[in-house]
Amino acid sequence: MDADQVAAALDGAIAYVSSGLGKPLGWGQYTDWGVTAFFGEDADLVAVAVEAMGGPQVRLRNVQLIAQTPSAVRAQLHDRARQEGAQVRTNWNGDPEVPAWGLSMGTTQELVLSAEGYLQRLDTSITDALFVAPALAHDPYAAEPVNQYFDIGARATNPGSWPVKPAADRPRWDWTPLQQIGPLRFGMTPHEVAAALGEEPADRHGRYPFGQSWEGIGQWILTEDRFTQAGVSAHYSSGFSFPPVLGAVTVHGRTGPQVAYAGIQLIGRPVTTVDNALIQHVERHGIQLVVGCGGDLGPDGLNMYVRATRAGDTMISEARFCQQEWEDHG
Repeated sequence: MDADQVAAALDGAIAYVSSGLGKPLGWGQYTDWGVTAFFGEDADLVAVAVEAMGGPQVRLRNVQLIAQTPSAVRAQLHDRARQEGAQVRTNWNGDPEVPAWGLSMGTTQELVLSAEGYLQRLDTSITDALFVAPALAHDPYAAEPVNQYFDIGARATNPGSWPVKPAADRPRWDWTPLQQIGPLRFGMTPHEVAAALGEEPADRHGRYPFGQSWEGIGQWILTEDRFTQAGVSAHYSSGFSFPPVLGAVTVHGRTGPQVAYAGIQLIGRPVTTVDNALIQHVERHGIQLVVGCGGDLGPDGLNMYVRATRAGDTMISEARFCQQEWEDHG
């Protein structure tokens, strides 16, 4: 099918977000249907991503795949694969992937519409899925144009388990808003960050310049270091002739230190518990609440956002602490 045929099959749906739609290696997001269609080198359909919240229900044999509990779908897929002699492997996200079926499972945080009419985060993780043609099945997320849409290069690969460090085993870090979190001061160099944490980064991520004249040509720019022992990621402000300096720190929900704000423990707790405590605090003190691009909540003026991370079938809280000049984009 080409892009016109896909739109016709979806009752004339419009791809409100797209890149190169109708051309080779393009994609289109059909928001009203909760699906994204990907087109290959011949401009024919090669993959479809189905969203957990707004997408259609999809059944494989007798297994319901979309908006289900991840562990339940995993168990059912393994049972079905054994019956049919198909190999099940684990994808980058820690979810089951079956090349013979062109199926790669994923998850997202469940949301509901509150009584006030806004989206509210829950503590549950539910399934979504990517369906691909045989030519893409050996490595779905590395194939164009899927890799243009799912930018997984900067995400930590998960082996399929989500251990959570007990509260008693977590150190406690102090936080001075806009200045410092634990031993990390905003403005530190990457070398100073590593020295303060006493470990070298397990992963480093960056980018090449976008081509603007002020950034120069070709020089790789460091943007993030991930420290597994400390349970944090350091995010850097950097650019051409502007060496990287610490601009934000994400404290990981499963493994990071505990940090408090106004008596609210922010890390490793049910997301709804932290969200509700923040809402009660800002209402009690007349503070504005800021909502980040991922639905993350934070008190106005502090440039701190409570984020959510997966812990198996559930979601727990983590947080990003930023300097004043940092613009957080998720």
